[in-house]
Amino acid sequence: MNAVVQLAGVTKTYPGGVTAVRSVDLTVEYGELVAIVGPSGSGKSTMLHLIGTLDRPTQGSVRIDGHDVATLGDRQLSALRAGRIGFVFQQFHLAPGRTAIANVADGLLYTGVRRNERERRAEAALVRVGLGDRLGHRPHQLSGGERQRVAIARAVAGDPALLLADEPTGNLDSVSGAGVVALLRELNEAGTTVLVITHDHEIAGSLPRQVPMRDGQVI
Repeated sequence: MNAVVQLAGVTKTYPGGVTAVRSVDLTVEYGELVAIVGPSGSGKSTMLHLIGTLDRPTQGSVRIDGHDVATLGDRQLSALRAGRIGFVFQQFHLAPGRTAIANVADGLLYTGVRRNERERRAEAALVRVGLGDRLGHRPHQLSGGERQRVAIARAVAGDPALLLADEPTGNLDSVSGAGVVALLRELNEAGTTVLVITHDHEIAGSLPRQVPMRDGQVI
């Protein structure tokens, strides 16, 4: 089994008859670095929710890390997300009063890992993203690029099979954004499968594989 993501004939229709994703087939193999790229309204965000098991398809099948999402209950889906999928969003979603190491360790709360082990993994993840000297800093003491690095450290601290990055440079200046893309490349080279959702064709074009979307379809 070489695919971490397998979508077959996936359609998502919301109440009111809006079809956001239409008959999509997609395979992402372990170790790939892929951009899902398209304009606003193309279905990228719905794809993120389906691949991240945050939503279920109306039709078709979604398999993530070998698991058929349709066969899993809510608790099993939560466990799959906690243990096998890392999320990075455009908004950093860091707790303002918490240090960098605490923000990263908090991301491991639902994995059943003891506190001292959570903190050890959090420190290792922050060192990995180049923030070993910022462990005790709170978000307001960090630049935008550094805050996104903390968010990435939180996403990879549990060693997920898949890292989903949704517009990870959307709130950053071009220099910080380039640093984040370079970091995602480094993580991928070290073995993490990375899927970047973006409207930025320049970022998408810099990655090894692009999956262009328009009107809910892969084109």
